[in-house]
Amino acid sequence: TPIAMIASIGAAARRGLLIKGGKYLEALARADVLLLDKTGTLTLGRPQLTDVVALNSMSQEEILALAAAAERSSEHPLAEAVREAAVARGLALRDPEQFEAIPGLGVRAQVGEAHVAVGSWRLIGNGVQPASATELEQQGKTLLFVVRNGELVGVLAAADTLRPEVPVALAEVRRLGVGHIELLTGDNERVAAALAERLGVAYRANLMPEHKIAVVKEYQEQGHTVVMVGDGVNDAPALAQADVGIAMGVVGTPLAIEAAHVALMHEDWRLIPELFRIASRTMRVVKLNLGFTAAYNLVGLSLAALGILPPVLAAAAQSLPDIGILANSSRL
Repeated sequence: TPIAMIASIGAAARRGLLIKGGKYLEALARADVLLLDKTGTLTLGRPQLTDVVALNSMSQEEILALAAAAERSSEHPLAEAVREAAVARGLALRDPEQFEAIPGLGVRAQVGEAHVAVGSWRLIGNGVQPASATELEQQGKTLLFVVRNGELVGVLAAADTLRPEVPVALAEVRRLGVGHIELLTGDNERVAAALAERLGVAYRANLMPEHKIAVVKEYQEQGHTVVMVGDGVNDAPALAQADVGIAMGVVGTPLAIEAAHVALMHEDWRLIPELFRIASRTMRVVKLNLGFTAAYNLVGLSLAALGILPPVLAAAAQSLPDIGILANSSRL
């Protein structure tokens, strides 16, 4: 019933949940799979650079300045962490002559005479990672490898902070009936495993944006109703593919918010279980409205057919269910 949907969407908006249509409330009420992005979604999205490891004759400051210049135009939270670290050390940020962002992998840029690549091992790696990089990964840190003119010159490590309300919110979502929760991240296996174990969820690591879409489709083909939560450009395709895509509206990119079906206007993960509760209440009211209307019409038609209810009264009585539906829907 549209009245119940409108009432719920209005109530949700007052709580900071922007829902783009009633059909998404229906999908949320029957959802059984929840997929989660990591950076900016489960974490605060404000990683801090913790380590700069030099692998050749370049100094830490030179490596950081080179990486910050290459990342100058990037919108990724890790790029912001690199730029902030460079500024904190008093390093000048050069503008790259050329810049290319590679979703899910990193960036390539021309900085002066140097061809620079900054990103994951999948972007620049060949062979075995340096031992120092493996040690940093085991600490749960996200790594950026810095390459100049084809040579690996340094490793940057960053750490992000888990949103404090996430564990309680996920427990509440499970209690509301979502049977499977899974972390989808472009981070490496060690970082993903550490976070997934902490939250008690499944995980898949080293994912590109197209891999996230494939995971969503995989669950949909199995008959599941999939909800995806994300915040970045890399998440937008999967958010659009999911039965319900939820964007972290305050910190999310405009593309992610546009692709999603629900936007959170506060950085508060407690809104996620609240959204599921609103959907569940809405569908209970809708079913009650439909049941009441069906029963009322059945009784009314039977009485009218038997001649017990005069036509004039039958016509007048036809409007009474609307009052009942309005009253019931107003509870939302």
